[in-house]
Amino acid sequence: MIARIFFLIILAAILPDIYIYRRYLRRRFDLGLWQRLMWWLPGAAMIAVTLVYAMIDNFAPDNLTWFNIYLFMLGLIVVPKVLFVMSSLMGRLLRRLFKLRRNWGNYIGLVLVLGQLYVLFTGSMTGTDRLAVKQVTIEFDDLPSAFDGYRIVQFSDIHLGSMRTELMERAVVEINKQHADLIAFTGDIQNMRPQELTRFAPLLSRLRAKDGVYSVLGNHDYSQYMPKLDEAQKKANEMQTRNFQTSVGWNLLLNDNCIVRRSADSIVIAGEENDGRPPFPQKANLSKTLHGISAQSFVVMLQHDPSAWRRSILPKCKAQLTLSGHTHGGQASIFGLRPTELLGKEDAGLYREGNRALYVSTGLGGFVPFRFHMDPEVVVITLKKSRK
Repeated sequence: MIARIFFLIILAAILPDIYIYRRYLRRRFDLGLWQRLMWWLPGAAMIAVTLVYAMIDNFAPDNLTWFNIYLFMLGLIVVPKVLFVMSSLMGRLLRRLFKLRRNWGNYIGLVLVLGQLYVLFTGSMTGTDRLAVKQVTIEFDDLPSAFDGYRIVQFSDIHLGSMRTELMERAVVEINKQHADLIAFTGDIQNMRPQELTRFAPLLSRLRAKDGVYSVLGNHDYSQYMPKLDEAQKKANEMQTRNFQTSVGWNLLLNDNCIVRRSADSIVIAGEENDGRPPFPQKANLSKTLHGISAQSFVVMLQHDPSAWRRSILPKCKAQLTLSGHTHGGQASIFGLRPTELLGKEDAGLYREGNRALYVSTGLGGFVPFRFHMDPEVVVITLKKSRK
């Protein structure tokens, strides 16, 4: 993870320190040796730790506690300086162009820093404590009559390696309180390794629905985040992750489908393996997933990555409803804007294309325990037959 961007982090730690020191501190204050050391030491420490993490083979270290502290310190020490310097430089440019008496960029930079610190502390310390239970009703012309009012509870992206037991307990209670017809989990049960899952087995085995719990794999449920493992160990890890889900009573769909019946009517619950854009795994096989299913069937497709909806699901099959996760809604919403909106059209919530729909859950957890105005969510989806 850090190896991919360590050069940018180092530049972000060095250049703002140099700018602020030369532009403001050295000119205005007579700094002694210890004062200068106090200025340069935090940035130097961040550079040293960044280099250590950049040498780790895996996506992240085994001990995520210290890694998350490191990420928090980046937000506390490095990011504020970057924001201030960028704003200050822009202010200097505008000052020259318009012959202003003051560099207003400095004042704007201070406001941005205060706002960024508010987001950092709120998102890290209270943002992951909330739990939203969202009610969503979706109408379809071709929904079989016996399934009018059918209720699916979707949850996604629990990332158990970073999940607090208390939040997962609350989520299980809320899910079971819905007395759903079916529960759907749309991938990313772990961060990197199946060893993260064991302590949650008793809790997840308590999930109950009339027609059972169905799940698919997400990008984190494969071995791509531990590239130095040999192929045999990768396969063993992936099998352990799969076996865990079946051991707690879930129906794991690996490019497969199941039929749910009500009287003479039925719907299909289909589940693809992950179908992401590079570098994410591309394991989906749509023809295999829908093997034996007639074109007239009503299909609920579980696919972790929502980008697959427009790339493959819409053009290549007739699945009426697709349930996805993956994006976490960017784990932040600032003035209604989410960072994931820059990466894809469908990143959070409900989307329609004619008689077809996609719901993208923002998930319950995350590799990094941080959320700002993007609450962990459980989604209750009620299927309704259109009245025309």
